[in-house]
Amino acid sequence: MLTSMDFISQSLGLHLFFARIMKEHSLFLELGFTPRDDSFTQMADTFRKEFDEILEEAVSLSNGNVNPDILDSGEVITPFTRNAEMATAYYTGVKIPTQLTQATAELTGGDLVSNSRILEQRVFSLNERALYLTSELIRFKQNILSNVTNCNMFTFNYPLLIVHIIREAELYLQTLSNLQNRAAQNLEREAYEQEFFWNRQMAEHAKFIRGLLDPTEENLINLANNFGNEFDQLTAEAKDAMDMTVPLATVTDDSLKATMELRDFKAQGTQGILSCEVKSIIIPLLGDHVLREANHYIRLLKMFEGINNR
Repeated sequence: MLTSMDFISQSLGLHLFFARIMKEHSLFLELGFTPRDDSFTQMADTFRKEFDEILEEAVSLSNGNVNPDILDSGEVITPFTRNAEMATAYYTGVKIPTQLTQATAELTGGDLVSNSRILEQRVFSLNERALYLTSELIRFKQNILSNVTNCNMFTFNYPLLIVHIIREAELYLQTLSNLQNRAAQNLEREAYEQEFFWNRQMAEHAKFIRGLLDPTEENLINLANNFGNEFDQLTAEAKDAMDMTVPLATVTDDSLKATMELRDFKAQGTQGILSCEVKSIIIPLLGDHVLREANHYIRLLKMFEGINNR
């Protein structure tokens, strides 16, 4: 049974990462529709603004109430996030509230020493709002995917990217549901599931990057392709670990090394996009987005290493 203090801390940490991810998914969808599908553009914009509100409340409740490791991991924001938001707003005309990023940068971590009943109630209510909104966003994404795969809609987002962001929304939803039910974590089982999940996501990130780089960026394309192949193999190894045919510790170690290398590649790419040194059709905030997800996974892998070494 999850304690009230853990419930508060874990819920807020989850929102700081995933509410930002969800609002950016909404933005990427918004930017991908054609003029014919303006109603979908407007719906995506509404989701983006509603997740801004979720994130804003999470930030307002988080100071001193979130694990410092989460704030320090680079999964909540990176040194590039605000500039990536400003560049994306400049290119698209979409008003992105960079003040939320500044407020996030000013948060300090801490471990709750006493439970506030009022804070707990506010977090529970925030979780309920996020559960409903994420469920609606999943339905919206599934509707887009159905239209695209049945050739009823064109979007500039890959069909696999839509599948990819549905998975992440479903993970957010499931984790939130577990928190609302105060379910105790089974870290060993979570390690198996998360490593399979995130290795697949990292493989797809590399493939998306490969496909969005300008054809003249041959070196970067080759590097992205190699990362895609490496993480395909790590996904297969994580599946074997779930089937007990490969030791989980081996997969964790290999995944951590590979993800740190991919993280560095993403960071250099994001910096290159922001400084106009990389030719691509990658919107700057997408570069920062996938970098934060790599940082999130690295924090998890380091935690799983501790479990494996017990």
